[in-house]
Amino acid sequence: MLQGLNHLTLSVSCLETSFNFYTQTLSCQPLAKWKRGAYLLAGDSWLCLSLNRDRDYSRSSDYTHIAFTVSPESLRQCRQNINQLNLQLWQENTSEGESLYILDPDNYQLELHVGNWQTRLAAIKKNPYEDMIFFD
Repeated sequence: MLQGLNHLTLSVSCLETSFNFYTQTLSCQPLAKWKRGAYLLAGDSWLCLSLNRDRDYSRSSDYTHIAFTVSPESLRQCRQNINQLNLQLWQENTSEGESLYILDPDNYQLELHVGNWQTRLAAIKKNPYEDMIFFD
């Protein structure tokens, strides 16, 4: 039985660039760093960066992405600083809760999201998606 996300490992092409992006731009807490990797905390979530110089830089065309919870204030600050931080957007928000969809230095699709699964389900129950089934 799954109990939640244990950790997320991202292959990165340049450890320093990615480490700086996640610690400085997204304020992840560094736990450990070594020649080919780093361990970080994003809130309570464990994030691992693993050096892979052969990573394909092409952007995925699917909806696969990593979502991080942020406060409304952090999202506003990030949104105000998009140009200064050199962030690229990969999508506009169309769902419940404020979100900002950005790309990291290796083109991983990230979502900075205000809200949680409870707020999402409450909103969807008022306006369900096609053929939606709720298990509660």
